[in-house]
Amino acid sequence: MTTSLPQDEPLSRDAFTEALFAVGERQYHDLHPFHKLLHGGKLAKGQVQAWALNRFYYQVSIPRKDLTIMSRMDDPALRRVWLQRVLDHDGLGPDGQVEEGRVGGIERWLRLTDGLGLDRDYVRSLEGILPATRFAVDAYVHFVLDHTLLEAVASSLTELFAPAIHRERIAGFEQNYAFANDSTLSYFRKRLEEAPRDVDFGLAYVLDNARTAEQQRQCIRALRFKTELLWAQLDALHHAYVSPGLIPPGAFVPDDMTPTRYTR
Repeated sequence: MTTSLPQDEPLSRDAFTEALFAVGERQYHDLHPFHKLLHGGKLAKGQVQAWALNRFYYQVSIPRKDLTIMSRMDDPALRRVWLQRVLDHDGLGPDGQVEEGRVGGIERWLRLTDGLGLDRDYVRSLEGILPATRFAVDAYVHFVLDHTLLEAVASSLTELFAPAIHRERIAGFEQNYAFANDSTLSYFRKRLEEAPRDVDFGLAYVLDNARTAEQQRQCIRALRFKTELLWAQLDALHHAYVSPGLIPPGAFVPDDMTPTRYTR
């Protein structure tokens, strides 16, 4: 089933909000089989490593995406608000900053890959990521450059659905995986604080500025695009590391693919 789009007349503010939320209800990647396996403790250490390694490319690309969006903004006040998203990921200090309040999301994600036994230099090199991961993430950066500012902001509204998936991930990891601790889960716990702030601003911006039916259609399509690229990343992981298990040449090859060896 597809999400209904506005026709000749724009939707009311409430109806437009419902249409945006409907995209997540039908298409967010919490519905993906790989996600179910990951959160349900059904994956081996190597499969979780593959997920964290590939997702790192998405994490390091988020500031690139946000800076691209900022380059489209003429209003300094708007840029100042959006800049916080960059700082949330890049942090406020140099690599290895020990002051907890200055640590960004990228460093927190590296703590996860540390806990999974992946070498930081290898993770940062991006050498082991899947081709589909690279194409999907790069497509997101290109999208916010090639489309209108309104569409670019709308594409970020997957944050509407992120807190629920982070809470589920924290609970699933704590229950099922030995690597789960305060350090390895710190990214997800921090996003529970950051995402609601971001989505409050982003949603208000979209609702205020999508004044015509066509603009509303563009925003819904942009949000769909974002859910599709997140889904595509999990499709690639499932194909390479679950079934049929065809790992592309040059991509990360796990040592351990036996789920029973890594669950609690």
